[in-house]
Amino acid sequence: MTDSPLKLVVFDCDGTLVDSQHNIIQCMELAFHSNGLQKPSPHNIRGIIGLNLDQAVYELLPDKDNRDLWSKVVDTYKQAFFDQRQLPDHEEPLYEGAKEALEKLHERNILMAVATGKSLRGLNAVVERHGLEKYFTSLQTPDHNPGKPHPQMLHSAMDAVGADPQNTFMIGDTSFDMQLAKNAGCIGVGVNWGYHETSHLKESGADHLINSFPELFPLLSD
Repeated sequence: MTDSPLKLVVFDCDGTLVDSQHNIIQCMELAFHSNGLQKPSPHNIRGIIGLNLDQAVYELLPDKDNRDLWSKVVDTYKQAFFDQRQLPDHEEPLYEGAKEALEKLHERNILMAVATGKSLRGLNAVVERHGLEKYFTSLQTPDHNPGKPHPQMLHSAMDAVGADPQNTFMIGDTSFDMQLAKNAGCIGVGVNWGYHETSHLKESGADHLINSFPELFPLLSD
């Protein structure tokens, strides 16, 4: 069997394409406070960004055996984020150079996808808000896959276009993204503008680290 010549670039969303930490922290604090719990610190909340919501809340809960409370916090967070998204001043801004990089990859006929812990509803809202519909061959979320770092999201993205792991790049800002890449046999590219320390990205198996979107292109050429 010969290797596929196709290159596939798979982006994480929160912390990689869009800066959503303010919204996530605010909604998570509200979800905990509304259910009589002490608010997690912003540092701890940033540490779970990238996981699917159920797992993220579980990691932050002080009482991990209380499944009823776990479910209530998850539901409160979902409603809080939905309500926030309806506000006229709601923002999930793209990072500097993100859309230009997507356009440049698109012009080079390099295939792209998204693999995120965000819900499909939330991801679709980001894609629509920023006019990104034309760029991605698939949107992989926990709605139809196990959460990170399980490899299925990358397997699904590769299967959708017929790409091979050695030609597939996972671009992300968290250790979960790098573990996902490693588990799927793909190339992990950590970005230093997101929510996890670069030392954590290295420890989690990042093959490359970049400081800006333009630094991605030489990696693809190589």
